[in-house]
Amino acid sequence: MQNCKDIFKGLSAEDYKNGSVNFHIHTTYSDGLGDFKKICEQARDKYKIFAVTDHNTVQGHIDNPDCGQIIGVEFDVWYKYIFLHLLAYGFDINSDCMKEFYSKDKKGTEKDIIRIFAKRDLKRLISAIHESGGIAVLAHPCSCWALNIRTFVSELVKLGLDGIEVYYPYPRWRKYLKFSNPNDIEAIADEFNLLKTGGTDCHESSL
Repeated sequence: MQNCKDIFKGLSAEDYKNGSVNFHIHTTYSDGLGDFKKICEQARDKYKIFAVTDHNTVQGHIDNPDCGQIIGVEFDVWYKYIFLHLLAYGFDINSDCMKEFYSKDKKGTEKDIIRIFAKRDLKRLISAIHESGGIAVLAHPCSCWALNIRTFVSELVKLGLDGIEVYYPYPRWRKYLKFSNPNDIEAIADEFNLLKTGGTDCHESSL
């Protein structure tokens, strides 16, 4: 598969808006309801390209090699006082530098009360993602506990952030709890020359 950066650069806003791509999907390997293999089968029929991004684990990709199209994972991590989710794409799942950041048990992939106490170091995590050949993307930025989203993103860029989730529906509880305006995110992505990604954050048994 071609480089993830090239893939994201080659997509348009319309690709996300018309639902032909999806880079944010969860399965039973974390807190989703859908079987990994079945979700991937549905995704291959529905999308021209997709990624499964379970919380803090790549076990689904390990157990089902070549099932998904882009390797992905969503990490729980803190930066200063801000809790955030960092998506990683296109990395080597066998890379030793990534292994310390994966959850050690199932609770760490699905229980909010456990995940919120994650102790991953953001700078080291981004460095590990890059070292393993991947890219780091800020997930659902308006749900980050940041008082000023632009300032927050600018600091992450200095740590090596590659992209930001622009095309995101803010489903479930996130529709009620947003710390910034989703309409501002694309302009911020343009300002800092970040890759623009998106997905549905599907947690259901089917897509």
